[in-house]
Amino acid sequence: MNYTAPRWLPGGNLQTIWAALCARRVHGPRPHLRRERWDTPDGDFIDVDWLDAPARENTLLVLFHGLEGSSQSHYAQAFADFARQRGLAFAVPHFRGCSGEINRAPRAYHSGDYHEIDWILRQLRRAHPGPLLAVGVSLGGNALLRWAGELGEAAASVVSAVAAVSAPLDLAAGGHAIGRGFNRQVYTRMFLRTMKSKAWAKLAQHPGLFDAQAMRRARDLYEFDNVFTAPLHGFRNTDDYWARASAKPLLHRIRIPALALNARNDPFVPALSLPRPQDAGPWVTLWQPEHGGHVGFAGGPWPGHVRPMPEAVGQWLLQAAGATRSGHG
Repeated sequence: MNYTAPRWLPGGNLQTIWAALCARRVHGPRPHLRRERWDTPDGDFIDVDWLDAPARENTLLVLFHGLEGSSQSHYAQAFADFARQRGLAFAVPHFRGCSGEINRAPRAYHSGDYHEIDWILRQLRRAHPGPLLAVGVSLGGNALLRWAGELGEAAASVVSAVAAVSAPLDLAAGGHAIGRGFNRQVYTRMFLRTMKSKAWAKLAQHPGLFDAQAMRRARDLYEFDNVFTAPLHGFRNTDDYWARASAKPLLHRIRIPALALNARNDPFVPALSLPRPQDAGPWVTLWQPEHGGHVGFAGGPWPGHVRPMPEAVGQWLLQAAGATRSGHG
């Protein structure tokens, strides 16, 4: 993706915040979504939002959202608009607790949740006979590439191609970056506001689930993950979680066409932590433009539009899937 930020949109923080809050997301009316609720094998549920528009193609594009995201996130609406324009089927599975209703089980979701990714994708594979493409944004992108790395060649029986946008593929580097300076004051506070609220709801459902006093003291994602995310999902602590859940060490094991798009001025993902070609292997394409922020990439005249990124990523996925079906992947 040859992205150049507009002159009126300088810097990674502004490119991040403006895209999320101010830039246009769709061409025309917002896409209409319909919801399905799926029962999970462990007695819980997830909600899947589908683009409610006729599909001219038999291809399904699936989007895994980021931390505390949903089908209403700016990037999800932009991808839905892209799918509508191209005549693709489109679905946004919500990670547990992110669809507007707290889930039933003690578990929530995390950056390396490839087991959940696998179950969701296989459900979609059984329901949809045509090609299946998957894109993950931020947390969802790390989890998706982790899944592709874990499955290796077996992933090809489920999806044709995958892409990750602004994914913190080195979770420790990203976690420490978001806990410092401006990031701590703005982004960390924003995330913790909803994450803590959901954690308290979980504690009401399941008394004794975590240390309430430690949760009250948590002031950044490292401390939150130490109290909640890590122990609830089988990790010893935050350091163990961030190390074991990161997708970067598994990129070389991916055996389907995969794209990793990261702006080098992403305030959440330090440029020095980004994978190099020797880290990624031959199946992984790296796009690392100098600008774009975190899931930003707004383009055009003021107030800008966020469709350039979904357009570029979606087109890459379609071409990669076509090459794979033709025997050139």
